[in-house]
Amino acid sequence: MARISQRISSVAESATLAIDAKAKALQAAGEDVIGFGAGEPDFPTPRHIAEAAAAACLDPKNHKYTPAGGLPELKEAVAAKTARDSGLTVTPAQVLITNGGKQAVEETFATLLDPGDEVLLLAPYWTTYPECIRLAGGVPVEIPTTWESGFRVSIEQLEAARTDRTKVVLFVSPSNPTGAVYPPEEVEAIGRWAVSRGIWVVTDEIYEHLVYGSASFTSMPVAVPELADTCVVINGVAKTYAMTGWRVGWMIGPTDVIKAAANLQSHATSNVCNVAQRAALAAVSGDLEAVAEMRAVYDRRRRTIVSMLNDIDGVRCPEPEGAFYAFPSFSGLLGRPLGPSGRSAVSTLDLAALVLDEAKVAFVPGEAFGAPGYARFSYAMADDAMVEGVTRIAKLVQG
Repeated sequence: MARISQRISSVAESATLAIDAKAKALQAAGEDVIGFGAGEPDFPTPRHIAEAAAAACLDPKNHKYTPAGGLPELKEAVAAKTARDSGLTVTPAQVLITNGGKQAVEETFATLLDPGDEVLLLAPYWTTYPECIRLAGGVPVEIPTTWESGFRVSIEQLEAARTDRTKVVLFVSPSNPTGAVYPPEEVEAIGRWAVSRGIWVVTDEIYEHLVYGSASFTSMPVAVPELADTCVVINGVAKTYAMTGWRVGWMIGPTDVIKAAANLQSHATSNVCNVAQRAALAAVSGDLEAVAEMRAVYDRRRRTIVSMLNDIDGVRCPEPEGAFYAFPSFSGLLGRPLGPSGRSAVSTLDLAALVLDEAKVAFVPGEAFGAPGYARFSYAMADDAMVEGVTRIAKLVQG
């Protein structure tokens, strides 16, 4: 009899967290490593949010269990914030507060999927999505997108991938890892296609406020109101408010789905940490001034890193329209001797190891996102470190 269940042993480690952990371990050992791996803001949580948490620590009502589905006042505030920011009107009964966006993703698929149900997964994708689908007994059906399409899927591709087992299409805009943002008319077209085929939409809106230039965020259930009864929206405070460590996310969906997911959560984790929920309440109830300041910094870094990557011989990097990731093609570096050792890489997985060894720079290879030949660089980091990291790669390529 196996020591580890087949279900759990088949789960792959999070590549982004693994890369970040390796970089931090090398730094702790005294190595001068620059890490582009982790997808988290480098800003501190805004002070008024931290102060709300500090006050909550001293309030005895936060020392006890609270409703598994979330503090009632936080659910109300999330509903109000959603109406304010995306135009989607929901009731508190349609909101489930979760331990970060990851738990929202996991519980959504666990609630919607039966064994063998298929989920259309648009590649490149965040590394956690396919694992959560498989854990729920579902089957991820990858649909590749390309540089030429702006890493956006077409209706024709969706229709070609649809089968009698298709239950869900997973939609993400702005995208992690590509930074792609779908224009409003394409969001609407995908939503109307899903409605016409009786397919659920799970839409992750965690990067809703991080869009640049002429790009704009569009919430699919707002663009297609008919989708309301077959759509789950996932979001959280992590990216918008620089609160990755606070672990507060949420699901928004039809009341029967939210009730079922809340039942699951009552047995899995019960309530989210009350102090973190109080901090999230301060975040979503406040204005977006701090968010605008962070976005302006990301925008500057975005243009800098794209320009520097494109200056490297063999590298091509599109300009991301959202999130805080550059997603360059490194295929032009494969098979070439690099650096003083003259080593070469046959894949971006090999290349990531080579660059970490010889240039002390960590990035996540495209294989982790279903996109071999590419790499993800988070630019949510100090400007000096970002410039130094890309400069080291350029020197390695130049020999």
